[in-house]
Amino acid sequence: MGDTINHLKEKIRDIPDFPKPGVVFKDITPLLADAQAFRTAVDLIGDRYRDRGIDVVVGIEARGFIIASALAYKLGMGHVVIRKAGKLPFKTHQAVYQLEYGTDTLEIHEDAIQPGMRVLIADDVLATGGTVVTAVDLVKKLGGEIMELTFLVELTFLKGREKLNNYPLFSLIQY
Repeated sequence: MGDTINHLKEKIRDIPDFPKPGVVFKDITPLLADAQAFRTAVDLIGDRYRDRGIDVVVGIEARGFIIASALAYKLGMGHVVIRKAGKLPFKTHQAVYQLEYGTDTLEIHEDAIQPGMRVLIADDVLATGGTVVTAVDLVKKLGGEIMELTFLVELTFLKGREKLNNYPLFSLIQY
């Protein structure tokens, strides 16, 4: 599988100084645009969750929707979205989380997850972990059981995994 992962890594480009000086952004859009690479990534992640009793895949705005919806389709289950404040039309639960320079708010529809549902949370990149911790809090607030957190890419040097050590976590590609 090492060769396959290396091939997928070749499809991810570095964008220096984005979104601010000193940051090297991992741009997954070339991987998503390559039909075979995208299919391979979704298949590798999705095969991990076959027959695991998961009820629903939760995706986090915005690129997380891409990964989560593809996984939900592959696994034959629904996709629940977690969005930034003010984007969902129905009654919601909110959670505020800390950003580097301020705060932001995520929301989920109050009826999106029923108590006891077995949930897979999927996102594109695990960096510092703040957004995912907030998503976990929202799912738990609705009574969902977190089965695993899954990511296309993990930036290990940012140590986001350490904030999530109470949950099983899988990342396909690590930097």
